[in-house]
Amino acid sequence: MGGRSEPGGRSTASAVARPVVLDAMGGDHGPAETVPGALAARREHGVPVILVGRAEDVHRELRRHGGAGEVDVLHAGEVVPMAERGAGAAARRDSSLLVGCEAARRQGGSFVSAGSTGAVVTCAVRAFGRREGVLRPALAVALPTAAGSTVLVDAGGTADPTAEMLAQFALLGASYARCVLGVPDPSVGLLSIGAEPGKGNRLAREAARLLPGMPVRFHGNVEGHDVLAGTVDVVVTDGFTGNVVLKNIEGCVRTTLDMVARAGIAPPGPLDEVARRYTADTHGGAALLGLTGTVVVAHGSSGAAALARACVVASELAPVDEPMPANARVPLGPVV
Repeated sequence: MGGRSEPGGRSTASAVARPVVLDAMGGDHGPAETVPGALAARREHGVPVILVGRAEDVHRELRRHGGAGEVDVLHAGEVVPMAERGAGAAARRDSSLLVGCEAARRQGGSFVSAGSTGAVVTCAVRAFGRREGVLRPALAVALPTAAGSTVLVDAGGTADPTAEMLAQFALLGASYARCVLGVPDPSVGLLSIGAEPGKGNRLAREAARLLPGMPVRFHGNVEGHDVLAGTVDVVVTDGFTGNVVLKNIEGCVRTTLDMVARAGIAPPGPLDEVARRYTADTHGGAALLGLTGTVVVAHGSSGAAALARACVVASELAPVDEPMPANARVPLGPVV
């Protein structure tokens, strides 16, 4: 499983021509964190950012941080609440989400938001459109392991996918591992409650029936303890389970390292370095795979550092141009 790179391991030394469009109103903190995040992305990493949101609020924060005129601002009068989902978000035509997605599409850039995941996914699909053959986009996060990185997909994009969607998530995750992390022939595991064939709920059992016929190197079922063990390059699951897994990992890492530090088992410096690898300040957010454009969804609680990192990640993510294989859509049969 060699050849993998650490999440966020790419260099940002060279300037990026195409802009990153950042939803200035998204997340729990809005412009108070998105504006300094945009300024940090530009000042520290050379990433050109366009802030989209209520212009008066955005310009006020830019002045407060000494960045007046430093970052372009695109006005959008509506704010999509964090509790909003799906169709309700798409109906807000003047929202920072929809205006931002459409601006990114027109300029050939990428889009970043810490807003409601469901709302971001809906607006991104509306603005960019799905790649040919893709039934539903999926969120992918590269998690650090002892051997490199493992892609977790779906990390929260689709809570209730069909088995066919889950099988396609395997293709999207493998493509991400290949094109972004540099894994030549990624192995794919299906998250379940046991490694033995036939284990799992109806969705997992049906997906396990489909995956051997897909153009991926299917390892079989994997369990929760395999996610960070480097057992496979890609772990596939539904968005509900994946989001729980992701947040559980982040919380467990914080709690465990805090307990180790309090016990005096290891000095704080190395522990902080390990903890940093699992924070949003490092991985920035999740890439929304399966669209014709680049979209990164950050944590709703993201601060300026995490949002700056999300902008850097979005600027680095080359479009995954591999077409969906002809046998990617497998007709569903009876659940076995």
